[in-house]
Amino acid sequence: MKTKKIILFASGSGSNVENIANYFKLRKDVTICCVLTNKSDAKVIERCNRLEINALFFNRQAFSKSDFILNMLQSLEPDLIILAGFLWKVPEAITLAFPNKIINIHPALLPKYGGKGMYGMHVHNAVKEHKETETGITIHYVNAHYDEGAIIKQAKATVLPNDSAEDIASKVHQLEYEYFPKIIDEILLKQ
Repeated sequence: MKTKKIILFASGSGSNVENIANYFKLRKDVTICCVLTNKSDAKVIERCNRLEINALFFNRQAFSKSDFILNMLQSLEPDLIILAGFLWKVPEAITLAFPNKIINIHPALLPKYGGKGMYGMHVHNAVKEHKETETGITIHYVNAHYDEGAIIKQAKATVLPNDSAEDIASKVHQLEYEYFPKIIDEILLKQ
């Protein structure tokens, strides 16, 4: 059986990276090649050190103004590229090179609260301000536009009138931890 290779991109603390790594930890048929981050001080690097996963920091030049990251990705031949809290828009050259092989998790029920600048607490604050009665996650394929790729899975959580933005964030994180690794696994099994 061929080992499936995944590469993760992250910009922040890496809690989803760690959750995915723990999910696949005992699996011989799936390997995390590396985690790529656009922030040299991202907490995900500390997690990768602890989890013994290769981590690489890159700048905007390497990502979107040259083919450095594209060439590296092509050389690693990943089965899936996973955006796990990664905030930069993926260059079209990369989305074209890996059609239906890049997936993202968004902390809202797209198409609501998607697009440039809609990440993390910005999303949860908007959900609270608009008095939404539900929120959730959207796992979707990545294309050349923010949060517009085909939806793979959505999961919902109820928003109560007295929920704070932090309460909403907590509910969304629980959905991320529950569903993201399972959906990655399902996609890998279909390949």
